[in-house]
Amino acid sequence: MLFALDAMGGDHAPEAPCRGSIQACIENPDLSVALVGIRKMIEPHIEGAPQSVRGRLSIVEASEVIGMGDNPAASIRSKKNSSLRVAIEMVRRHEAEGCISAGNTGAIVAGGVLIAGRIKGIDRPALAIPIPSLGGPSLLLDVGATVRCKPINLYQFAHMGSIYMRSLSGIDRPSIGLFSNGAEDIKGDDVIGTAREMLMESKLDFRGFVEGKDVPIGTTDVVVCDGFTGNALIKFGEGIGEVVKTIVREEIENRFIPKIGAALMMPALRKIWGRFEYERNGGSPLLGVDGIVIKAHGNSKYRAIAGALRVACSFAQLKGMDLIKESFES
Repeated sequence: MLFALDAMGGDHAPEAPCRGSIQACIENPDLSVALVGIRKMIEPHIEGAPQSVRGRLSIVEASEVIGMGDNPAASIRSKKNSSLRVAIEMVRRHEAEGCISAGNTGAIVAGGVLIAGRIKGIDRPALAIPIPSLGGPSLLLDVGATVRCKPINLYQFAHMGSIYMRSLSGIDRPSIGLFSNGAEDIKGDDVIGTAREMLMESKLDFRGFVEGKDVPIGTTDVVVCDGFTGNALIKFGEGIGEVVKTIVREEIENRFIPKIGAALMMPALRKIWGRFEYERNGGSPLLGVDGIVIKAHGNSKYRAIAGALRVACSFAQLKGMDLIKESFES
């Protein structure tokens, strides 16, 4: 399987995308990666790749780069030889199974819609991200692709999220929750209320409204919300995680007895932190576009890029795109 990787996207490009590609190819002997970007900047980072991997890495020249501060839609239209646009065009022409980028989120969404195109029957795309919870991994969508939603968008997100969660976790019938400001039926605005009525009439395992505290508990397998709310939830969660980690570290470093306890608990602490590490999952699929498009965290280092490639391979092998298309065609 060949995947196109935007080698110029992200805070640590092109080193992280290149190293991540090498790591992913070592893990998966069936994987090939086309590194899209400026050749002279990419080549030094793949020269030392193992011989068994080097033959599965190729470079596709793209002379332009879309920066994090660039206007998303305008840059996708004007920078026709940008690494991101060239990578998505490879997906549109079926030259690659999918593409991965840690670059400008808005440009990735715009490129997915304008270049790859939407799946027939889907009005707006959604970025989905697996999140840790007490009940096991949950899926949250949308986390930034569609900021303002209509009821039909939330309804479609629920269907796509159910299919993706089924392919990701093997759960036969994932439970669905609609994010609101309370669990009671009277909560939410008109958009949320209408979406709730639509989901109640669907064949999905819809459990009603979920609120903020339910998300980390894992009350449902899938949590549906608009892109503004989802993005705020994710960023808030990241901030809380950093605060807790910093406080624990400071308390351990400032006192002798906690240092002894921490030494004994270190294996368990590493396991706990690992459950909240985004590098394990690597990336968020842009669901609703006609092709596999994975958005990696902007601060992704090579392990996260390898994780994003792992997510893309898994989705391709499980025929996730075909399942979504079949669902909306029927």
